[in-house]
Amino acid sequence: MFDLQKLIRENIKALKPYSSARDEFSGEAKVFLDANENSLGSPLTKWYNRYPDPYQRTLKAAISQVKNIPQENIFLGNGSDECIDLLFRCFCEPKEDNVIICPPTYGMYEVSANINNVEIRKAPLLDNFQLDLIHLEKLADANTKIIWICSPNNPTGNSMQRSDIESVLNNFNGLVVIDEAYINFARQRSFIPELADYPNLVILQTFSKAWGLAALRLGMAFASEEIITVLNKVKPPYNINQATQDLALKALEETGQVNEMIKELVAMREALAEVLQKIPGVEKVYPSDANFLLVKVADPRGIYEHLLANGIVVRDRSNVQLCEGCLRITVGTEQENTALVDVWADHIKDQTS
Repeated sequence: MFDLQKLIRENIKALKPYSSARDEFSGEAKVFLDANENSLGSPLTKWYNRYPDPYQRTLKAAISQVKNIPQENIFLGNGSDECIDLLFRCFCEPKEDNVIICPPTYGMYEVSANINNVEIRKAPLLDNFQLDLIHLEKLADANTKIIWICSPNNPTGNSMQRSDIESVLNNFNGLVVIDEAYINFARQRSFIPELADYPNLVILQTFSKAWGLAALRLGMAFASEEIITVLNKVKPPYNINQATQDLALKALEETGQVNEMIKELVAMREALAEVLQKIPGVEKVYPSDANFLLVKVADPRGIYEHLLANGIVVRDRSNVQLCEGCLRITVGTEQENTALVDVWADHIKDQTS
């Protein structure tokens, strides 16, 4: 039986959160003399001399409309990385608890675990890049607080089978975190509509990928109101700056443009995959539900270095378990994709001449 109170660290239960100046009044005000701000303004604009809303209420209201989920189920972080770190800090007792990851996967789960001194247990994906449910079950014990699932997965690009994720949610009494950073590019639908059915479910999404706002550092966590309350208790008082809130609100008014960009990127992903598959030395282009392709090649380091020498940067994943011989290639603009293929083809010519 899932019981959130058994997962929360005792010091977090007892924690009295920092109370910011903006927490200590409610309603509207015209004169702010409570937070020791510069009352004369700033070199940029009058808006930026004041601390931002610590709970990003206006922005959450807009996200609520787009995601069709109550504001109370939304947490915003300084990138998804802050959400990941807070989940460790709230629910994992250092040196006592453990979490499970499914490599190859996003590297920050392990980095954050190490920073928080929490044991990492690994259930590698199967050869088809799907979850190994038998291994997961064997690894989990009474001190396993979180299972991390990235779907669509980075760096493999595939979505995890929905029935497998549901099996984990139904049979594990800790938190199940589904990282949906690339969900907008996927055929599979988000798990957000299932939140009411699974009290142990946390979903991560981001403005960095489909929304094209990586420089703003804005991540989203969706969970039960009870879990969101715990995260709000521990987060820094003003973790999302005013400029980020303003620009994200403006972006949310352009969902039509974002949807068109997603369609264009998916079309270019499929076209690029088809072209790459025909290049000599390319052994496999893996199916992708993300905005990148995992490509297995005969000479990953040689191709990587040749591309780099010509000003094109891809990610060498050839030293990652199950990704041996692979490069991870983000779908670029049409011109960037053409440049990639042309430079790659030149390398093949040089090798065979």
